[in-house]
Amino acid sequence: MIIFPILITLSAVFWIYYKVAILKTHDGLKQRYFNAKSRLCLGGFLIFFAINEYLFYQTQIALLIGIVFLIIGVMQLNRGLKETKHYRNEWKRLNQA
Repeated sequence: MIIFPILITLSAVFWIYYKVAILKTHDGLKQRYFNAKSRLCLGGFLIFFAINEYLFYQTQIALLIGIVFLIIGVMQLNRGLKETKHYRNEWKRLNQA
């Protein structure tokens, strides 16, 4: 199952990318948007890590830890989706042509 380590690595790299992008921009709206995108990547990281952990170990403790990570990951992903949509619409509203 090589796909999950690749997805874990990609989501971690994008999480770091968006966190650095927050530091580089001075616009508050863009910072919040990048923070929402980084929350999406963190949620993906936690979900992929939980699935990979259970598939690798297949024990009850790995299942318990995986369920906890999965729940936290889904919560982060859900909040990130809502925030990303909100800040994208806010940017469109403020920058109408």
